[in-house]
Amino acid sequence: MAAPVELRVRASGGEYPIYIGSGLLGEADYLLPHLGAQALLVADAAVADFAGAIERACSGRGQFGRLLLPSPVAKTAASLERIYTRLIEGGYSRDCTLIALGGGSAGDLVGYAAATYQRGVDFIQAPTTLLGQVDASVGGKTAIDHPLGKNLIGAFHQPRAVLIDLATLDSLPERELRAGLAEVLKYGLIADADGFFDWVQGRARDLLGRDPGALAEAVRRSCGIKAEIVQADEREQTGARALLNLGHTFGHAIEAWQGYGDWNHGEAVAAGLVMAADFSWRSGRLGLDDAVRIRGAVEALGLPSAPPAGMQPEDFLRLMGRDKKNRAGVLRLIVLNGIGRAELIADPDPDLLHQTLAAGGGLARG
Repeated sequence: MAAPVELRVRASGGEYPIYIGSGLLGEADYLLPHLGAQALLVADAAVADFAGAIERACSGRGQFGRLLLPSPVAKTAASLERIYTRLIEGGYSRDCTLIALGGGSAGDLVGYAAATYQRGVDFIQAPTTLLGQVDASVGGKTAIDHPLGKNLIGAFHQPRAVLIDLATLDSLPERELRAGLAEVLKYGLIADADGFFDWVQGRARDLLGRDPGALAEAVRRSCGIKAEIVQADEREQTGARALLNLGHTFGHAIEAWQGYGDWNHGEAVAAGLVMAADFSWRSGRLGLDDAVRIRGAVEALGLPSAPPAGMQPEDFLRLMGRDKKNRAGVLRLIVLNGIGRAELIADPDPDLLHQTLAAGGGLARG
């Protein structure tokens, strides 16, 4: 195996590595240094084969257990209790390490279990989806969902290490690959380092075709951008980290309206990116040409560029009112002042917002 790319994230609890390469999950050198005397691998049952690679790499290293969760992993209180029960019955102490194997939901769930079990234990992120690799696994946000909203119960808890094995993308369903590309595109919109948005738009066909070099570069650059933002605002105190939620206020409303079923997270965020661009254009922050480019980039990646049929402005407003970025009941929204220049604003113009919601971003077609 070629040596992986290594990025570093500086956090309040210390620095940790992000390893990016192919075949990492079977390599003890990148796992064992970050494990305690006890380890519990919590995995999505859909990636049980990769769980076996981790078990073999960790063989002979103290107490090692495995818990498979039904796929798709549900970020619920019931799933959380199942992890707690396994830890308690297995006699896992405060120096144990949890390993989260699966998509972003598995990482969020296991990370929250680690943040709260015996007031906090270590964990390692081993994301197996593109969405998990470029977004959920980096930065220490952990959470479970509540029936009334997504990610409303959670904690900031940084991992000991992130192992991004690009080989896991070979068997990733097409729809899940596209979902991850929505977040990749988002990074180009909020921090267009070295023309990343242009790069993603220009390499859309290669990314969808799973070109190894293109995917490796997309992951590396996305993780690098997120690491810089997390280091600047680890716990969302300055507003810098909130920029990572571009499109998510609209997207989370779409997910909640559908009952977290029909559309996946990336699809909802993709439509949300177009709606955020549309509102930015209507409010005079973003040129129409750029708004049209953003819509075109979303569509080139095979992602939805408008909300689901039947969702009304009042549905959006009701659900957006629960967004975690809001303060004292005031809606806060991420807008674009240009490609690569995002900003957090409070109390967006209600008339312009209603126009965007009514049109679903449609008038940004020009």
